[in-house]
Formats: sequence, C-alpha cells, structure tokens
Amino acid sequence: MRRKTKSIGTGLAATLVTALTLTLSGCSTQTVAPASQRASAASDAKGSFGPVDCRKAKCIALTFDAGPGDDTPHLLDILKEKKVHATFFLLGKNHVLKHPDTVRRLQAEGHEVANHTWSHEILTDKKPAEIRAELEKTQDAIAEITGRKPRLMRPPQGRTDDTVSGISKELGLSQILWSATAKDYSTTDSALIKKRILDQASKDGIILLHDIYKGTVPAVPGIIDELKKRGYTFVTVPQLMAPAEPVPGAVYRP
Repeated sequence: MRRKTKSIGTGLAATLVTALTLTLSGCSTQTVAPASQRASAASDAKGSFGPVDCRKAKCIALTFDAGPGDDTPHLLDILKEKKVHATFFLLGKNHVLKHPDTVRRLQAEGHEVANHTWSHEILTDKKPAEIRAELEKTQDAIAEITGRKPRLMRPPQGRTDDTVSGISKELGLSQILWSATAKDYSTTDSALIKKRILDQASKDGIILLHDIYKGTVPAVPGIIDELKKRGYTFVTVPQLMAPAEPVPGAVYRP
C-alpha cells in the first residue's frame, strides 16, 4: 500500500502547475470555476444551499481523496465536532469495499460521497471501455452501500480529456479539481500540512487532502479553526455552486 499511495501523490504534484485550460494527452479540456457556475445560475435553479449562501459568504470546500481508510472514522469525529461537512472522493477497490460502514457514516452525517475511480488508474491512458469500468464499478459499489450513486468524480492526478468528460457525462458525473493541496503524500509533518493549506486558501477554493496519510488527519482541526477565524465557512462542493448544480461532464476548478 505504501508504494501505491506514493505513486498516487507523486502524480498529483504535477497537476498543480496546470492552468485553467488543461492540456492532457494532446487534448484541451476547458475548466469552469464553481463561482462562475454559481453566478450563471438560472432563476429557477434548484441547487441546495449549505449553512450559508456562497454568493454572499466567504466559502471554501474541504475535500479528501483516496479513502476511506483506517483514519477516516477519527476524521469524521473531528468534522462532527467542528460542524463541518466535506466532500469525499472514494476509491472503490480496497477502500469502499473494505470500509462499508464508514461509507454509510459519510452519507448519514451529511458529507458528499463522490467517486475517485476503482483502482486509481490514469483515465487518459485508458480505452473508453476501461474508463467506463473504472467509474461505473465505483458508482455501483457506493450505491450498493448508500442507495445513491455519486454525482461528482475526481480523475486521478487531475488528468482528464474529452473522452473522459464524455463518459462522465453519460454516467451523470461532474469532474472536480482543486485550488489548494498540501502534498500530504510527501510528509507526515502535520504542522507543514496545515501551513501549506493556509497559505493557499482562497474564497471559493477547493482544498485537496488525503485521509489515508498519517500526517493529514491531525492537521485538520488546526486548518478548520484558523480558516474559520479568517471568516471562511466550510461547504461541500455542490453547496459551493448553489443555487446552480454541478453539470455532468463539466470540469470544475477554482
């Protein structure tokens, strides 16, 4: 597992230098800022608000990738104590199947349960049938546990293209990238993880962390407390876009 998670994190670092237009596998995929989606919402839009209206408040979304893992229940205890809802992009193989009770708890406690593929394969390197299987197997596994298929997905390493977007659209999945990451795959220093996130935090931002690394969960209380002091309200990714709703196939990045 250690070797695998290291490879997951190494790839994530490369995506931090991408601009609003991702040029991957020879294909340009345009991204949309959640705030832009929110601003263009129709008058009859039905997206659900969180604790605040992010058109007026200073919002930020906390997201976790590649779980659930052994430390996720403790993370959920922290989030419950802090009254914060997050978005969890779950891996199917060896995670969703291994921790079904944690997946149920995620949904029961109001977090957004989302798709991070079955086995963390790079989707842009796959044939269409393989891309579909990576997403669909995780959709089905989560639905088997929660009774509901996710509406969001995060492509491994942030790599997407027109083929991935088309299949995501067919499966009802919006693609969610990020604006802040701690590179928590590279360190167990919780103070450093906290500092990196606080340095990158911004209004309407999306924070990327991993609940599978040992230094991450201990950093979360300090991140939450400091950002609340700075006037931020934590929301899920769909709540960040409300009253608009995430559009299947679209790629979102602050």
